[in-house]
Amino acid sequence: MSTDKYIQHGGILLPSECHSAESLEFAHNLSVEDTNVFVVTFPKSGTIWMQEILPLVLNGGDLTPIQTIPNWDRVPWLEEKRLAFVVDQLASPRAMVTHFPHHLMPPSFHTSKAKVIYVMRNPMDVMVSSYYFHQMAGFLEDPGTFDEFMEKFLEGRVLFGKWTDHVKSWRHKELGDRIIYITYEEMVQDLPAALRRISDFLGRNLSEETIQKIAEHCSFKTMKANNMSNFSLVPKVYMDADKSPFFRKGVAGDWRNHFTSEQLAQFMSVISKELEGENFSLPYLD
Repeated sequence: MSTDKYIQHGGILLPSECHSAESLEFAHNLSVEDTNVFVVTFPKSGTIWMQEILPLVLNGGDLTPIQTIPNWDRVPWLEEKRLAFVVDQLASPRAMVTHFPHHLMPPSFHTSKAKVIYVMRNPMDVMVSSYYFHQMAGFLEDPGTFDEFMEKFLEGRVLFGKWTDHVKSWRHKELGDRIIYITYEEMVQDLPAALRRISDFLGRNLSEETIQKIAEHCSFKTMKANNMSNFSLVPKVYMDADKSPFFRKGVAGDWRNHFTSEQLAQFMSVISKELEGENFSLPYLD
């Protein structure tokens, strides 16, 4: 493990390129407002997609932010260094994304009425996507072989820890109507339906015409061509698209092209065991 590339926080690994002791303290002390909206994801579960969707849902389909502001500034990460520079410029209601498990959220989050959209993705697809991301991201360790990376993933020796711990942490009952759970697969299958759910949850009675417009502008193809969203503004030393494009496929089920039957059996066995006895079911494990 390369110590200069990662820092530890609350028992999990974070890339030091984007996080620092100062940024984590800033996040901890953030004054969360009742109107704030957080998208919470385990890395590689649809975060960038939601950075495109959320401003459009909140502002009634006005394309200005997604065409003029880089995604990391329009819906910034709670825990990253960048937040301190842009938080005061965020239009109300403020939208942010985070990879934090529930217990690392700022104290003011827990006492607020801020809303959460928790996006889940099939952990096998998450792992495949993460594997390719580690190959192209210069600020992360080389992932090694697929087998080696799978072992790290299952043991939680990856960014933001174990996938199962993350999911479990956000299944807290006390959040009540402050949270909705949505899956990446639902969004792939029927984006307008997912947008209607998000719109209703946020109290934005969007017209069908606006829903369709947002769906069109948040398609994989449109986002891949949008320089404010496709990370082409990031210097190659940090993200090398020649090694693997940031927008790779945007599909559900690509794991089938990567896992052997033995790897699949091992992966499913570990994940199922760790979710044993939970009072929620996940479509990926049936």
